Amino acid sequence: MTPSARLSAAIDLLAAMEATPQRPADALANAFFRERRYIGGGDRRAISARVWRILRHWRRLEWWITRAGVPVTPRMLALAMMALEPDGKENPQTLFTGERYAPLGLTGPEQGLYNQLRGQPVTSADMPRAVRLEVPDWLLPRLERTFGDAVEAELAAMDGEATLDLRVNLLKSDRAMARAALEAEGIHATDTTLSPWGLRVAGRQPITSSAAFRGGLIEIQDEGSQLVVAAVGARPGMRVLDYCAGAAGKTLGMAMTMENRGHIVACDVSEPRLEGAVRRLRRAGVHNAERHLLVTGDRWARRRAGSFDRVLVDAPCTGTGTWRRNPDARLRLREQDLLELSAKQADIMDRAATLVRPGGRMVYATCSVLREENTDQIAAFLARNPDFSLVAPDSVHDDLPPGLSADGQVSLTPRQHHTDGFFAAIMQRKS
Repeated sequence: MTPSARLSAAIDLLAAMEATPQRPADALANAFFRERRYIGGGDRRAISARVWRILRHWRRLEWWITRAGVPVTPRMLALAMMALEPDGKENPQTLFTGERYAPLGLTGPEQGLYNQLRGQPVTSADMPRAVRLEVPDWLLPRLERTFGDAVEAELAAMDGEATLDLRVNLLKSDRAMARAALEAEGIHATDTTLSPWGLRVAGRQPITSSAAFRGGLIEIQDEGSQLVVAAVGARPGMRVLDYCAGAAGKTLGMAMTMENRGHIVACDVSEPRLEGAVRRLRRAGVHNAERHLLVTGDRWARRRAGSFDRVLVDAPCTGTGTWRRNPDARLRLREQDLLELSAKQADIMDRAATLVRPGGRMVYATCSVLREENTDQIAAFLARNPDFSLVAPDSVHDDLPPGLSADGQVSLTPRQHHTDGFFAAIMQRKS
């Protein structure tokens, strides 16, 4: 594709996102490219990079465009990003030509916007703080409550690009073997510093088409998510429950630490998500896991009350810890979403707690950085459930690096740990 055609496709993708604002951008992008199979891999990456760059600067771009007195449209957003980028290598006159596959020529207001913004910094001192930090106005006080004086540094780290992390599947390989297998395919990986099973790959590599991935030696999983698996401490012979399993990413990790011995159940309320787990489990060589669909009126949980050694509650949450990967989530998140999710998290935790055996453990986890979804939830749960308490530091499993959990709780952020934002609390039920 020509540079003009790539720009035109990026504008079309932004228009599709604008038309369905509640749909995640990555799902929309996947559907967009699936319908345009003529767009090759390199072109897809270039188009996606432009769109994601705009998503990361959305509020600031919107502020500049509105200040210029013109409507905020996908074309205006693309043009404003070109004008404000420090390198300024692209010339809109050579891209907006109206020729075949190129965007239509610039209108007077569009040219005026570009001229007005050219040479300006993306971030202006005149911007409201929430705009400058790329967060919804209502959310900024909650983030300040979480991070205090470090809020700007933490949000700056969330504004960057996410790393590409892999978990080595110890059922089939080890880190050295997996590293060598990737290297043989031209993919260079280094060991992660916190997860004992992690590898980190520079840039965007075709991992899913590699022999190492297809053979089940590796799985794509952020290092923070791997540390949630480590916090569970599932071991051979245990009965383990993944209560909100989704597509079973953490189920795979726990089956690995169980060495395929014992029994693990992956539960979810979504049948499509559970169905999506089948191929992953098979590829990883996991054969000690079963799936169960949770439905209203289901007696499954009642019959298994107090029977699991470990219960993982990977709760639905705002996903504020994943903004590096999903910058559009900041635009879609509403205050009502947080209120509804907080109530749902408390209900799920109370239900899951009944399944923990005396002396067993429940690990509550989110990919959120908000105290309302993390430490506040744990404090409220422990007040409601005096049979549970946070584990002592010397009771945390060895898979977690020393010092990461001082009080039975783990909080990870991109700035401090170079992972996505994750939270985990390890609680034990009285014997």
